[in-house]
Amino acid sequence: MIKRFAKSEDGAAMVEMTIVATLLFALVLGFVDFGNAFYQWNAATKAVQIGARLASISDPVAPDISIAGPTATPGAPVAAGSFAYVCDGATSTCNCTGAYCVADDWEPANFTRIYAGDDGVCGAVAGSRPGMCDFYPYLQPANVVISYSATGLGYQTRQAGPVPTITVSLQNVNFRFFFLQGLMGFANIAMPSMLSTVTGEDLKSTAS
Repeated sequence: MIKRFAKSEDGAAMVEMTIVATLLFALVLGFVDFGNAFYQWNAATKAVQIGARLASISDPVAPDISIAGPTATPGAPVAAGSFAYVCDGATSTCNCTGAYCVADDWEPANFTRIYAGDDGVCGAVAGSRPGMCDFYPYLQPANVVISYSATGLGYQTRQAGPVPTITVSLQNVNFRFFFLQGLMGFANIAMPSMLSTVTGEDLKSTAS
């Protein structure tokens, strides 16, 4: 009886199918997850581009940029390096370096307009200009950094003040895995840093 049982191959095909199906299942779900990660990368890239565009035509998160410049010599160009405001969504603060820093004020409404659009909430709304999180729903305010720096453009008596170079970047953003993380304990991977740089325009929320 034992010898016959040892030589029996009954059920071998079922065991082999179970092993192969498990590997195939993990492979297919892996393709789905990595495809979703590629979507997340594209969405985050678009969010950064939209954020930079909105920042260039919206009231600055650091409102004192409008008076940062060589006030002692009206009409003089604003030299490169005169100011550099870095507004960090993780701390809700703007820190400035440079000879013409006025203050480090943070305007929450101006940040929200860039982050969430005109309606102030994440999720596209018809007739409302979308913000960064409308393009990348996983984005949090703490992930967003907006920098305004003087690069030699503009002059002190310009109606809207100096013309800063604006950079919008993301920090501490991870790719999110669903199937692989739940089934195999696959850890989230940090998304490579990305940024978009544009030249400031009117810096007014009413601009189009």
